[in-house]
Amino acid sequence: MSDSPRPAPDSSSVTEDSDETSGRVQKMLARAGLGSRRQIEQWITDGKVFINGRMAKLGDRCGLTDRVILNGHQINLIKRGSVPTRVLLYHKPAGEAVTRRDPEGRPVIFTQLPKLETGRWVAVGRLDIATQGLLLVTTNGELANRLMHPGRQIEREYAVRIFGHVSDALLNRLIDGVPLEDGPAHFEKVEPAGGDGANQWFHVVVTEGRNRLVRRLWESQSVTVSRLIRLRFGEIRLPARLKARTFRELQPEELARLMRSVGLTEAKDQSAKRRSGKVAHKTSAGQDQRPRK
Repeated sequence: MSDSPRPAPDSSSVTEDSDETSGRVQKMLARAGLGSRRQIEQWITDGKVFINGRMAKLGDRCGLTDRVILNGHQINLIKRGSVPTRVLLYHKPAGEAVTRRDPEGRPVIFTQLPKLETGRWVAVGRLDIATQGLLLVTTNGELANRLMHPGRQIEREYAVRIFGHVSDALLNRLIDGVPLEDGPAHFEKVEPAGGDGANQWFHVVVTEGRNRLVRRLWESQSVTVSRLIRLRFGEIRLPARLKARTFRELQPEELARLMRSVGLTEAKDQSAKRRSGKVAHKTSAGQDQRPRK
């Protein structure tokens, strides 16, 4: 075991760690399911992470045998590294917050998910309180980080109901791009999906995860979004029969395909446990499940 954090490598020559036993501390903690990499980077900035007795800095490296402290608690990276990657497709209803604790006391999604003995569920991005539809949650923070990374430009498809007059010129502006307070944005696709009069449905696609992006794009054209439903994230669609506040777990082949799409592979021992049925799930993979009470 080393006595201090390992220095960060030259970022210009290193893109991703390939060694499963060591890496940048934010990546190791994310892989262990302690949170998304972005969240862990904030904890490091806030001075909440220590490696072998010294406060960690962004980019410091650690290994499975290093003594890592997070929020005053020692983290067993060896034990947490053996936790299998799981991904749930959760049908979030409107009125539920994507947070662990809501200061206003509103319902939160994490109380609807199965309890984990080790690790924690990490949401892949967010849906605002008024938006419903597909939300991915995973035990693998590194997987969540890669799926959310803006450089991957993963498509998100939404069904949106608009109140107000929508002209062809307006739709063309939304596709060409409009200025927003945090920079220009546009829809990759906009397709009519029914409705008449002042209430019309459209299917739209964006490749960014900026806060309330779909709503803000429409509102920039002086029309109102009266309903918003996420239908798809990348190649994963909201199952047609998946009711609000229920979830379906990705089956092994679906999970493997998702991980390969972002350059990840599941550890061989975890894959073997899945095939032999040694990984205990409280719900059977691939089946629609009601949340725990």
